[in-house]
Amino acid sequence: MKVINLASGSDGNVTYIESENAKVILDMGLSCTEVVKRLALLNISPEQIDAILISHEHGDHMKGVDVFCGKFNKPIYAHRDVWQGLNAKLTRVKIENRRLFDEEQFEVKDLIIRPFAVPHDVPCYGFSFIENSNKISILTDLGHTTDRILSSVLGSQIVYIEANYDKKMLSQNEKYPLSLKRRIAGPNGHLSNEDAADFIVRLVIGGTRQIILSHLSKDNNTPDLAYNSIAQFISRYGIIEGQHVMIDVASQRPGVLFKLK
Repeated sequence: MKVINLASGSDGNVTYIESENAKVILDMGLSCTEVVKRLALLNISPEQIDAILISHEHGDHMKGVDVFCGKFNKPIYAHRDVWQGLNAKLTRVKIENRRLFDEEQFEVKDLIIRPFAVPHDVPCYGFSFIENSNKISILTDLGHTTDRILSSVLGSQIVYIEANYDKKMLSQNEKYPLSLKRRIAGPNGHLSNEDAADFIVRLVIGGTRQIILSHLSKDNNTPDLAYNSIAQFISRYGIIEGQHVMIDVASQRPGVLFKLK
């Protein structure tokens, strides 16, 4: 199984996942043209894509999906609650390409996909992708974590986890009104560096060895700040980055291609 983040953050989110027989995209927050360009870096054409999954209706996760699916006639998978916000926005997508799922696992060819709800201000879902003994989990856009979410992703060799904001940067951001700060930091907003670090400790104890910090705010975080604060936090629990776990930081540019055999 392979996975690569093609864009991550406030300006758009796209992740490509590949099993032996399936090629899928999670979220499409860039334009169709830009997604096609980034797939070409992997020598993947749009025609080869088997499915697009959408985590939720916000534009940084579905900006290009209407044009892409209309042009290349690809199916979109989203939870039935997410579709309530998507239906009116996706005017080019054929009815037969609008695939609904509940919280039961489903398959795209040989790739098993397990969705799980995460707390956000609209219906939103994280996903685990499973092929044989390999498991990759991706969860962003959540205000807090729970034991249920942890149990959903335990056993993943690779986890993409949101580290959206630094608490001090957010509180001192003069561009953001108080109402927006409260929304971001609230239980249905986004995950701070500190909260991400606490979750990462539990993941590493459970066996995860590769973390990718994702969906960083361009206004309230930096890659260095996210990495350093999280590495320092987990070290208090005897977990050393580079020894017990590897931590990468996703950005708006294509990231590292990870392969699981």
